[in-house]
Amino acid sequence: MTALIAKIILAYLLGSVSGSILLGRFKKVDIREQGSGNAGGTNAFRTQGPIFAIGVVIIDIGKGFIAAGWIATLGFGGSGVAIDPVLLMMLCGFAAVVGHCFPVWHGFRGGKGAATAVGALIVIEPWLLLPLLTSWLVMLVLTGYVGLSTVLAGFSLVPAAWWLNDQLLLIFSVVLAVFLLFTHRDNLRKLRDGTEYRFERIFIFSRKH
Repeated sequence: MTALIAKIILAYLLGSVSGSILLGRFKKVDIREQGSGNAGGTNAFRTQGPIFAIGVVIIDIGKGFIAAGWIATLGFGGSGVAIDPVLLMMLCGFAAVVGHCFPVWHGFRGGKGAATAVGALIVIEPWLLLPLLTSWLVMLVLTGYVGLSTVLAGFSLVPAAWWLNDQLLLIFSVVLAVFLLFTHRDNLRKLRDGTEYRFERIFIFSRKH
């Protein structure tokens, strides 16, 4: 049990390393003080451009990948309670997502967890990336809203996991989808109020100027 707790804490601490804040220090900017104030890839793209955003996304995906694929497999020696290795990957992957959203190194002000979740899914069940990325891209093209697209993409994991007939994966997908809904609650509120930012160049129905 001690080893399990240690791995979850390590995964959380890794997740707490924010890609946007880390890269922002090289540019002497804090994107939490710009745009939407969020330390995620979308705000990085809006405020700093595509190259900066790509670097942020690579770091954030990498955190989830390392947490689920490496930290979960670390051996601390000694005997302990046997834990399903897939469950351990899920716990460490989710801990990294939580760390990304509420980073201890950065005053608990982080991103919204989508990229880090993708990194964890690459290890846990890469087939889930197909419905996730497809639904995200389709909704983004149809609506132009990144937050809405991310929430709906998260919930696409649930029927996909159910189709794979994996109860543990289904539970993980539900928890992850609900967590993404929670972290994107401000986006949905702004969408309701008509103040949510829209990527007009991606939105297929945008007006020509």
